[in-house]
Amino acid sequence: MTVQPLSPIAAWDDAAARRALRRLFEAAVASADPAVVLPPHLPEAPRGRCIVVGAGKAAASMAAAVDAAWRDVDLSGVVVVPYGYAAPAGRIAVREAAHPVPDAASEAAARAVLAAVDGLKADDLVLVLISGGGSSVLALPAPGITLADKQEVSRLLLSSGLDIKTMNMVRRRLSAIKGGKLLAAAQPARVVTIAISDIPGDDVASIASGPSLPDTTTQVDLSPVVALLGDRLPPAVAARLGCVLPAPEPVGATEMRLASTPAAMLAAAATAARALGLEPIVLGDDLEGESVALGREMAARARRPVGVPTVLLSGGETVVTLAGAAAGRGGRNTEFALALACALDGDPRVWALSADTDGEDGGSRAAGALIAPDTVARAAAVGEDARARLAGHDSATLFDRLGDLIVTGPTRTNVNDFRAVLVLPGERP
Repeated sequence: MTVQPLSPIAAWDDAAARRALRRLFEAAVASADPAVVLPPHLPEAPRGRCIVVGAGKAAASMAAAVDAAWRDVDLSGVVVVPYGYAAPAGRIAVREAAHPVPDAASEAAARAVLAAVDGLKADDLVLVLISGGGSSVLALPAPGITLADKQEVSRLLLSSGLDIKTMNMVRRRLSAIKGGKLLAAAQPARVVTIAISDIPGDDVASIASGPSLPDTTTQVDLSPVVALLGDRLPPAVAARLGCVLPAPEPVGATEMRLASTPAAMLAAAATAARALGLEPIVLGDDLEGESVALGREMAARARRPVGVPTVLLSGGETVVTLAGAAAGRGGRNTEFALALACALDGDPRVWALSADTDGEDGGSRAAGALIAPDTVARAAAVGEDARARLAGHDSATLFDRLGDLIVTGPTRTNVNDFRAVLVLPGERP
């Protein structure tokens, strides 16, 4: 994604506000470009071979950065990305698999990753490259669990309203590669993990469900999750989640390096905001909860008076709980944006953008959406009831009709959601 040069905006109107929000999003995505952020985190080159493995939406671009930086190193390996996120990575093979529900290619890719680290020596180096999206595309069922079981669990988790850390705890419990099992397979080689974090608070064990980090949650009681997911939970899965597993045996350690984080993304956006003449207020990189609830809370925050053009910046990952209700087309970002627009009720001082930095927001075909003071009114003018669309979890359909979806295609990075709420001075209605 190309970032245009920034200069202060002299006169604010609808076009200027929209342009500013798009440029802030571009700056946020560019701040996590693997070609820029990964090379400084590479370790000293190994004496032996270097095997590169990894998974996630940024894995191919991360692998390409390693290949470009280490032309003189004996390098090979395989990484796996969701369909549509592949890109050439030189000497490192790139495979594709399904996201967010794994498929047979996800299982085959996990086996290929384990095969790549088999039989290594102490002088060898394993570089594990992980980012958001890795849990689904690297899916090898634990003994007694089938791929069909994991697919059904994935569907249940996606509509459960559980936070990402709990979901990845479940995924580790059901996996033969996550939760440090890849680390064990790579012994006695040195293992260095480089991550682009999409997790609120940068809980590294949750990034791609921690394939190279020992699982410290094996003795957490997950019976409440079993109860929440209900009777559709496959019996073998319910049994495994309902018991406390023994702590894993020590198998060595990985060196963890964070190449980019949601906090760094917001800092880059704040710098871009100042260049545009906006006063940034960073609310945090870990705002979570239901998309609708956060949209309403953000509306209350945005309705406070400001003395200068201001932008409220936040990250984190909200959820959308479907609870069996029929759902339309959308994702957590478009749902947040529509909830915000409805709660603002036409406030003429406020514009906002909410989008996922990976370019994919649920089933919306877009990264997210942009709202303006007239969003609800324009929807009504074309026969759309904004509040009804929100209630039906069909936010992307409405924004598509208005031409306000943010469509980027795969960005090949992922530092989670980016939200920017632009508030101009003036009297609130």
